[in-house]
Amino acid sequence: MSTVENFKTQITEGYTCKGESIVLGGAMLDGEALDLHVTIPLKTLNRHGLIAGATGTGKTKTIQVLSEQLSQKGIPVLMMDIKGDFSGVAKAGEEKPFITERHTKINIPFSPKAFSVELLSLSEQDGVRLRATVSEFGPVLFSRILDLNDTQSGVISVIFKYCDDKKMPLLDLKDIKKVMNYITEEGKDEISEEYGKISTSTTGTILRKIIELEQQGATTFFGEKSFEIDDLMRIDENGQGYINIVRLTDIQDKPKLFSTFMLNLLAEIYQQMPEKGDVDQPELVIFIDEAHLIFNEASKTLLDQIETIIKLIRSKGVGVYFITQNPMDIPKGVLAQLGLKIQHALRAFTANDRQAINQTSDNYPTSEFYKTEELLTSLGIGEALVTALNEKGIPTPLAATMMRAPESRMDILTEDEIATINTKSKLVAKYAEELDRESAYEMLTKKIEAISEEISEKEEERRESKEPGMGEVVGKSVLKVVTSASFIRGAFSVLMKVLKR
Repeated sequence: MSTVENFKTQITEGYTCKGESIVLGGAMLDGEALDLHVTIPLKTLNRHGLIAGATGTGKTKTIQVLSEQLSQKGIPVLMMDIKGDFSGVAKAGEEKPFITERHTKINIPFSPKAFSVELLSLSEQDGVRLRATVSEFGPVLFSRILDLNDTQSGVISVIFKYCDDKKMPLLDLKDIKKVMNYITEEGKDEISEEYGKISTSTTGTILRKIIELEQQGATTFFGEKSFEIDDLMRIDENGQGYINIVRLTDIQDKPKLFSTFMLNLLAEIYQQMPEKGDVDQPELVIFIDEAHLIFNEASKTLLDQIETIIKLIRSKGVGVYFITQNPMDIPKGVLAQLGLKIQHALRAFTANDRQAINQTSDNYPTSEFYKTEELLTSLGIGEALVTALNEKGIPTPLAATMMRAPESRMDILTEDEIATINTKSKLVAKYAEELDRESAYEMLTKKIEAISEEISEKEEERRESKEPGMGEVVGKSVLKVVTSASFIRGAFSVLMKVLKR
């Protein structure tokens, strides 16, 4: 059997799906596309994945292709768009000569389409506002977001317990800051009796970490109305899954806020969605662009939390896909969980680059048809190395792939087009109102005012009844002590005279 025939046999056996699948493109050998489709079974897409490659090699278009294919299968998508170049999926693309040529080579028809899109925002940008309450985080996750030690985490647990016991909602950051001030000042005796003594130095450290989070824009995120996870699972009137795009262009320099949101979202999805086990297709697929922003700033406890959730969330029918320039950006514990890997070209400008390329090649199955470390630097735009899991969960052979082109627009939306989408959106109206109902801040403020008023009333009553003031009481006490001391000294003097006689 010739090399080409052997290659065709391996690719055909490795990528043939009996059930529903999505088609990424056509397999390549020696730089030429063959009539061999690289397909991914829908039932393995909850096993997570990686899309990597240097800037300008086609990662965004690959995400676009995957999102389109998933949407057409009735699977909703959540895309965290850091660079702001993904929104064109809402408009139909245009068939150009280079697209026609590419699709002829890989024998895949091209049909321009637009997809149902929701634009979401963590900040003041227009779109569906994403919020969550402090209570929804819970003491463990909130402590890990702040990177607290065991003692500090214990204080957070006390705060949550105290607020639960007193029926005081913790909705936003001003609530938890107010509680911390109260338990170290006006309410320290109350807290000490019921929960134990709390150090002011500990609460001071926690407050500084909360302020750091506020400086990254978390004030707009914590609060109500909380975003409901079910709104990510919507299907449009044509049976296609909505593509939900979180616009993050204005928080590129705020990785703490980004990781806070992402971890909370994954935790909420895991907690609220029922167990699915082995399913024919995922319930939701999440794409996290510029994933290194999360991992570079994350503490060890936060990384452990992310790794744990990634391991568990697939049982809920959710797939998570990380997009970054180099696979080495992803921690080993997370990288080991990723079933689908799509690797675009890498560039070797320095010795460190060449070393990273050699390390990257070790993450892919060995192949008798490719020299992986060489191929990584010679792939063209829109070409990638692909390895996935087949329907039995076995890794597929490595396939250099000419990726299909997106059927939607390969460019961003205009401001008018964004405004039109938001105007038509039911979710924008649903989450537009910012609620500020009575919570811990207001309740404790009233309690402190009531205590101050009670003290003032007692002082006023004392003055009206002409009771001695504090100064008078102190003066009389001192006089009594002095008088007593004088008497003792006088008596002692008389006694000494008697004894001398």
